[in-house]
Amino acid sequence: MDFNLTFIGQIITFGVFVWFCARFVWPPLMQAMQERQKKIADGLNAADRAAKDLELAQDNAAEKLREAKEQAASIVEQANKRAAKIVEEAKADARNEGERLRKATEEEIEHERNQAREQLRAQVAVLALAGAEKVVDASIDDKVHNEMLQKLASEL
Repeated sequence: MDFNLTFIGQIITFGVFVWFCARFVWPPLMQAMQERQKKIADGLNAADRAAKDLELAQDNAAEKLREAKEQAASIVEQANKRAAKIVEEAKADARNEGERLRKATEEEIEHERNQAREQLRAQVAVLALAGAEKVVDASIDDKVHNEMLQKLASEL
């Protein structure tokens, strides 16, 4: 191979070009590549953290959903117990009210029966006096008549 001046000039020019690139072009390129590598690494780390956060959030959501279902079941159970208690209380109140009405009706019937007896006694006394008057065929004065009625009523 022939070493001539052109070849030596090309070697020197290439050397200056390599020195120029190594001095002024290569450091900014390396810095840009390192920054890009760092951004990519940060992005991957952020994606990993986001995936872990998503998994934690899903676990928390599942736990809260489970707790909410348990709480809802508890509330429904309490509501059913309360409803049964209200029904039982209503039945007891109805029984008590029925018993009270039955007793009041019995008392009213007894009161009316006593009134009817008193009226019947008075009528029997009047009839007895009327019959006695006819038998005696004499009239009895009012004072004696009332005394007889009282006496007859007390006997009956």
